[in-house]
Amino acid sequence: MSQTPQAANYRPATEIDALMPDIADPVAAADFPKTILRYRNDRAAADVGLDGLTDDAWIAHFGRFAPLAGSLPQPLALRYHGHQFRHYNPDIGDGRGFLFAQLRDHQGRLMDLGTKGSGQTPHSRFGDGRLTLKGGVREILATEMLEALGVNTSRTLSIIETGEALERNDEPSPTRGAAMVRLSHSHIRIGTFQRAAFLEDTALLERLTDYALRHLYDEMPGDDPAAQLLGLVVERTADLAASYMVAGFVHGVLNSDNINVTGESFDYGPWRFTPLWEPAFTAAYFDHGGLYAFGRQAEAIHWDVAQLAVSLRVITPAEPLIAQLERFPDLYGAAVQRRFCWRLGVQENAQSGSMIEAAVRGMTQTGTPIDRFFHDWRGGVAPAPAVYADAAWAPFRESIVACEPEPDARMHDYWQDAEPCSMHIEEVEAIWSAIDRHDDWEPLYAKVAAIRRMGAAHGSGSVA
Repeated sequence: MSQTPQAANYRPATEIDALMPDIADPVAAADFPKTILRYRNDRAAADVGLDGLTDDAWIAHFGRFAPLAGSLPQPLALRYHGHQFRHYNPDIGDGRGFLFAQLRDHQGRLMDLGTKGSGQTPHSRFGDGRLTLKGGVREILATEMLEALGVNTSRTLSIIETGEALERNDEPSPTRGAAMVRLSHSHIRIGTFQRAAFLEDTALLERLTDYALRHLYDEMPGDDPAAQLLGLVVERTADLAASYMVAGFVHGVLNSDNINVTGESFDYGPWRFTPLWEPAFTAAYFDHGGLYAFGRQAEAIHWDVAQLAVSLRVITPAEPLIAQLERFPDLYGAAVQRRFCWRLGVQENAQSGSMIEAAVRGMTQTGTPIDRFFHDWRGGVAPAPAVYADAAWAPFRESIVACEPEPDARMHDYWQDAEPCSMHIEEVEAIWSAIDRHDDWEPLYAKVAAIRRMGAAHGSGSVA
């Protein structure tokens, strides 16, 4: 039974109707044997007025997928194409998830509630439409850590265990099943535009462009809406690529169907945080050529955005699109500098670029962990001399002196901790092992609390 959330700022929306029936198929959720609430993100829920739901109502909406009042009456499995490891695939789409609802957040932005593991759809092909509980736990850890490090990311809203035993080739089976709900600023992908271009549906391309400008960027379409949109996507995705680098994050699968036109990071599969500044570090065991390695992520995202330009070429001349694409490298460089200084807790200046180059050389040459470096040098305060006495650090020690610290850079007691908060694969596996072997969820909940404490320590200053 549908229940209306009681929070005063709950504002349902149905703007996706403007694109129907051309971009999605109405579907029904799977009927799970059980619905055991394992994780509810009330901090994210408060942004959209859903934090007042009782647990029973929460399970009804996010485990049984009873519609939210005033929003979509039925889930929609989105249609899209995409380049997967540079190979075009027209046979994809929401195969184990759907758009469940739309609503407005406290800033007035249009937000989506999307699912993962909610059952089969017309795009499932040979898949079972399910998500492993381990996959859900990993998504919690990825999104919490990225949010704390200032990355524009979707947020894991809910994990409900389904009571199913799933067979998988890439992890011990049978393994437990789950249904996940994410809160995201749209699920319109580059691949959504690619599908419209592939079908030579110019009317749909124009509607998608108008929808993105009006509802996702809150802009009125100008004289050249396609180039206008591409310029916005270039800006957001250049910043996204920079945020991955400064966070030490490797998404793993930067296919064009995994790049949101809002520049928000989402859909975490074989992600990892690299302990060291190692450009060749990869997250996906199947990325044999290192296409999406740590140091190649900006290249990969820029390539994906170029595919958006190719799709938009159907409705506008090439020249303005090329001009927008060519802005990406400079925007990326500026975003790396801005974000690096933000995480370091110092103000940008004319020497920031050389300071960052010196920091990266120091980390690379000495094998200093990324999180360790930022923790030690927060606010430009030199740690114990012996720690960074190596000659490789001399250029950085000299350049950091010219960097003015942010006023509250080290105010939080987190910066006095002996060790930084990290999220490397060994800890991910240990957290999952406690759940898998002993049904012990405390290590997960404790880690989420520790990550949020670290996020609070970075302060409220804008990263954008």
